[in-house]
Amino acid sequence: MSKNITRADLAHAVYRNLGLSYSESEKLVDSVFEEICLAFERGEDVKLSSFGTFHLRKKNARLGRNPKTGVAYEITSRISVSFIASQMLKNLVKETEIKE
Repeated sequence: MSKNITRADLAHAVYRNLGLSYSESEKLVDSVFEEICLAFERGEDVKLSSFGTFHLRKKNARLGRNPKTGVAYEITSRISVSFIASQMLKNLVKETEIKE
């Protein structure tokens, strides 16, 4: 199975590619994620050109059921984040071979 990309991996990539110090690279990555989170707090969607769009979705309360016991319960309303990939990203993924 493939490895996950972490904040540290992103900071290291910024460090390698932009020539900033590693500390500055970490701050840059953290500030990008902070801006994304602030946009969500304001109720805004986040569009990353050539990558995709993160949308906030309001999910209404609904009746759920425990599959093991069959007991019904209410799933409360909530806000979730959905992601819609850009066509460029979809094309890239389509051409990618998964290594197992």
